[in-house]
Amino acid sequence: MKLKWSDTVDIAILLEEKHSEKDNVNLRFTDLHKWILELEEFDDDPEASNEKILEAIQMAWIDERD
Repeated sequence: MKLKWSDTVDIAILLEEKHSEKDNVNLRFTDLHKWILELEEFDDDPEASNEKILEAIQMAWIDERD
């Protein structure tokens, strides 16, 4: 399964699996961007993200943890 920036919930699930020790509330978007690009399942243009997309992924990740 190849993920795109629009797959916010699926990305959030993988981030929780791989980075459950990270503080997903107080994070830098530069770190979040890096972690997403490191996901084996992720296959999208690294330059196609923006603050709105990263914020949506962060919110989905917070929801996933709760």
